[in-house]
Amino acid sequence: MRHIAARMGWGWLGLLLAFSGFGQSEAVYPIIPKPARLENRAGRFVFTNTTVLQIPATRPELRTIAEHFVHQLHAASDLTVRIQQTTETASANQQIRFEPVADARLGDEGYRLDISPATILIEATQPAGFFYAVQSLYQLLPPAVFSPKSTSFSSNWSVPACRIDDQPRFRYRGLHLDVTRHFFPVSFIKKYIDLLALHKFNTFHWHLTDDQGWRIEIKKYPRLTQVGGWRKETLIGHYYESEPQQFDGQPYGGFYTQDEVRDVVQYAKSKYVTIIPEIETPGHALAILAAYPELGCAGGPYETATKWGIFSDILCPHEKTFSFLQDVLTEVMALFPGPYIHIGGDEAPKTAWKKSAFCQRLMKQLKLKNENQLQRYFTARLDRWVSAKGRRMIGWDEIMDGESPAARVSTGAVVMSWRGTAGGLKAARQGHDVIMTPENYVYLDHYQGDRAQEPLAFGRFTPLEETYSYDPVPADLPVSVQQHILGVQACVWTEYLKTPEQVEYMAWPRAAAVAEIAWTSAEQKSWPDFTQRLPVLFQRLDFLQTRYARTYYAVKADPVPQTDGRLRLSLSGSEPEIDVRYTTDGSVPGVESSRYDQPLLLSRPTTIRAVVVRNGRVLGPVQSWDFAVSKAIGKSLQLATPVTRPKTAEASMLIDGQVGNTVGYLEEMQGVAGVKTANLSATIDLGEPQPVQQVTIGLVKATAGNILLPKTVEVAVSEDGQKFRTVKTVALDPTERGKKAIIRQTLTFEPVRSRFVRIIARNVGKVPAGMPKAGQDAWVMADELTID
Repeated sequence: MRHIAARMGWGWLGLLLAFSGFGQSEAVYPIIPKPARLENRAGRFVFTNTTVLQIPATRPELRTIAEHFVHQLHAASDLTVRIQQTTETASANQQIRFEPVADARLGDEGYRLDISPATILIEATQPAGFFYAVQSLYQLLPPAVFSPKSTSFSSNWSVPACRIDDQPRFRYRGLHLDVTRHFFPVSFIKKYIDLLALHKFNTFHWHLTDDQGWRIEIKKYPRLTQVGGWRKETLIGHYYESEPQQFDGQPYGGFYTQDEVRDVVQYAKSKYVTIIPEIETPGHALAILAAYPELGCAGGPYETATKWGIFSDILCPHEKTFSFLQDVLTEVMALFPGPYIHIGGDEAPKTAWKKSAFCQRLMKQLKLKNENQLQRYFTARLDRWVSAKGRRMIGWDEIMDGESPAARVSTGAVVMSWRGTAGGLKAARQGHDVIMTPENYVYLDHYQGDRAQEPLAFGRFTPLEETYSYDPVPADLPVSVQQHILGVQACVWTEYLKTPEQVEYMAWPRAAAVAEIAWTSAEQKSWPDFTQRLPVLFQRLDFLQTRYARTYYAVKADPVPQTDGRLRLSLSGSEPEIDVRYTTDGSVPGVESSRYDQPLLLSRPTTIRAVVVRNGRVLGPVQSWDFAVSKAIGKSLQLATPVTRPKTAEASMLIDGQVGNTVGYLEEMQGVAGVKTANLSATIDLGEPQPVQQVTIGLVKATAGNILLPKTVEVAVSEDGQKFRTVKTVALDPTERGKKAIIRQTLTFEPVRSRFVRIIARNVGKVPAGMPKAGQDAWVMADELTID
């Protein structure tokens, strides 16, 4: 296990110290998701080689659950717990008993767990309830119970006494994985399911097809995997990372055979997880069209997408298209016995349908007013067919767009609400069952920490606390509508996640927060309580050899410009009882580094690196910031034209001392500000005349988004703020393309004494001829301005 601790960043000694204190900490019942009711009791049940686990002879299906538990305990501890039937004679002490009960209050997934120093009694009505009780029992044991082999953990293998009465808030508790943008092996899919089950998720949404790849074998249509399962290359970085876009030149692909799918489905069943397959229609279908171009409106040629985004070519509503989809779904249904089939339905542009004479004739024949109603017709046909096969169709919330009397989706169709919550709540009011998965809360491919310090991810920002704050049922929703909210699901899209480790890093611990949203009542949820259980969750994930983000423990930096030209920097952690350690020499901070006790006053450009420490071990990631301290700090700045990009931009950020970045989407860049078509002209009042000989301006270059370098940068000075004289001008190349970046442009000149300094970045106005977006409005955007 030493290699696991080292890889995950917890010192081996620190792990042992942490585990030796397990049971005496505040988080003595570190179960995630939090049980509905938990009663503390004194004492502990200690596992020994004489412990017996009894199961009823009349319920042989419970033996598998019992066997898995005793096998895992033995693997980690070398303890041997014997399984016996309740008809056999057992010793009076150290018993674990599975007792089926007839109690409607528990439902199919609820359980009672009664632990005393002598016995552990587990009661449930169905096997799923016993399974979830065992997951809670695992989480009450030391995290080392998940070690793949016997550990040197020396403390007693025990659980704290308590009584738990538990049942889920929602019947649908889902976690999704996109395997189309990047493909993951069966071994990882099974591990993903293990983690779902441990946290009491009961549904795995398997996104199997999209523009970038078809990932499931369909025997009637072999070209789906032979052609659609592969792309010739893959985009590097974000969509607007470079102009022109850069590709890796490497063919990429893969798919699951039907035998592999059956194996995964059976494995999930053993974990009480239902798999929902998604076959994306009518949009996100380039992999289909590359293999069978006759299913498109234009006839091709098409190719499997090599980059991300939304594409205008979608399936055409020919009869042959419906026959194809029915054939495909027939094979899919044979593989996935669960009640739901997901048909996609999101992000389907209608450009191809608008241009298609066939589609226009069909709309006229069906008396449809627009192409949105044509998609509703498309969806309704699939809905009727799926329903006739005894299954229920799920679609993204776009399936409710384009309502028409000629194209009705049955109320049996389930709506998955991702574009916020409004679409889902509207569908619920119309009688549809709904699964809530709003992207701004539960899309786990979003950045979760400081973008500049996190691995490549989808552009938006959703920290752990924001995810945890989500409630799928608004307080003012009528009870009659609430009953249609089946539950909640988190989604993991993989445009930027190439490896299993990257998927795990983005999913955990936010997936644990979603597990608590899905299982725990709103009244029982508590952010402070959840964070008390995080340390043990992290230790548990370490032993499960699962990578995770520790951004909850990331240091936060708050720089405040001072009127004397210095920068007052405050550093803080997520909890008051933790230490912040920092360095200013560029070295990696650790437990021996300077302890932060009071705000730092920076009087020169400085790189600060900081980390959270508690009980002699590093908890969080190392954070690093560059601060550009200069004579401009804390002074007055006036812009000739107000900045309008990003939407959150303020002029003051140009002299706040903190260097910006271009990570993420263009509208979400941090610490930069810009103007369209106009010059970016900033006048800084130094308060009194003083020597000036150098100015530096950070300039954003992101030509894919029409953010160009200025044609010139000019520095002018003035004694009175009225009459300015130019002291330096440099010419730049607005047509310079390449990777998105911030270019630091320094202008040095003969020393002058001045109170006012004006920096003008002259906008080219329109994107120059010869560039891809020639003639469109050009932006000039700047980062920190410094004066020395």
